[in-house]
Amino acid sequence: MSNLPFDDTTDFANADRGFVTALEPAVITADDGRVIWDNDGYAFLDAECPETAHPSLWRQAQLCARQGLYEVTEGIYQVRGLDLSNMTVVEGERGIVVIDPLLSAETAAAALALYRGHRGDRPVTALIYTHSHADHFGGARGVLPRGAEDGVPILAPAGFLEHAVSENVYAGNAMTRWAMYMYGDRLAKAPDGQIGAGLGMTTSTGTMTLIPPTVDITHTGQEEVLDGVRIVFQLTPGTEAPAEMNFLFPDHRALCLAENATHNMHNILTLRGAVVRDARVWSRYLDEAAELFGDAADVAFASHHWPTWGRENVRDFLATQRDLYAYLHDQTLRLLNAGLTGPEIAEAIELPPALEKCW
Repeated sequence: MSNLPFDDTTDFANADRGFVTALEPAVITADDGRVIWDNDGYAFLDAECPETAHPSLWRQAQLCARQGLYEVTEGIYQVRGLDLSNMTVVEGERGIVVIDPLLSAETAAAALALYRGHRGDRPVTALIYTHSHADHFGGARGVLPRGAEDGVPILAPAGFLEHAVSENVYAGNAMTRWAMYMYGDRLAKAPDGQIGAGLGMTTSTGTMTLIPPTVDITHTGQEEVLDGVRIVFQLTPGTEAPAEMNFLFPDHRALCLAENATHNMHNILTLRGAVVRDARVWSRYLDEAAELFGDAADVAFASHHWPTWGRENVRDFLATQRDLYAYLHDQTLRLLNAGLTGPEIAEAIELPPALEKCW
């Protein structure tokens, strides 16, 4: 705790940057009136951290609880704080390209309505799934109702559908139950209850949907043009998800990092039972992203949290995340070969000062 730089408020400035408007009230309901998202329930985070909460978790929750429509750069917007994940909107020639339509159709529809209320009633002309976890595709029908998807390209990394079905259908019931423990979404929102989920506040509980992709991204360097928007892809299988991809908008100088680089130390083995992540592979793809896009991006954004602005800041962010996962992998193997058990390794690993002091 003493090593953490609580006086560094850069993340707070970045989380607020580009703010356009908030959803008021930030409560979303299903057709039957059931509340499936309530961000207003986290108003208690405006207070100082109490003794019942870890200060680092409290700080992260304060950042993630910010909600509304934000401008990332000219022509690119994000709706944050209306689900566990972010929904990104890229303005094209005729309409908009939607990236990651959240977990539930209801929250995705609310996010799209919030955007349209300030940028006009633009049609959805393309949809991109960054990876195969449900909080990045489950709200698809909220942005493309039945029939509206005709002629709309839907992009996803190779292997997306196989892994989406494997996790959410074959093992769906079990993983949903385990996720309740992982995220604590059945606890009361309170200083001594559910405070946040690290990547966001919690998971929405609306209608999960999926529209199968029509265009597969099969290799790094693949370029697609969606509604006049040029995109260059980097395939990153076996990282945060079995099927995942980063991509650059070269004309915007904006880099989407999916969930491969977010403002936390991501889990490698999830409590809900998702496929174990290979930290070595993860770090290598982040290194490749820095090589491919580090000089071409003035802003990096992800499917969770807030963007990072400035070319050098983007490069530093990628390097820090790369080194974090590489260190976890290498030190785990070192301690394993020295005879330590899993729990002993978890207790023994300490990050080097340069990583320990990074938020």
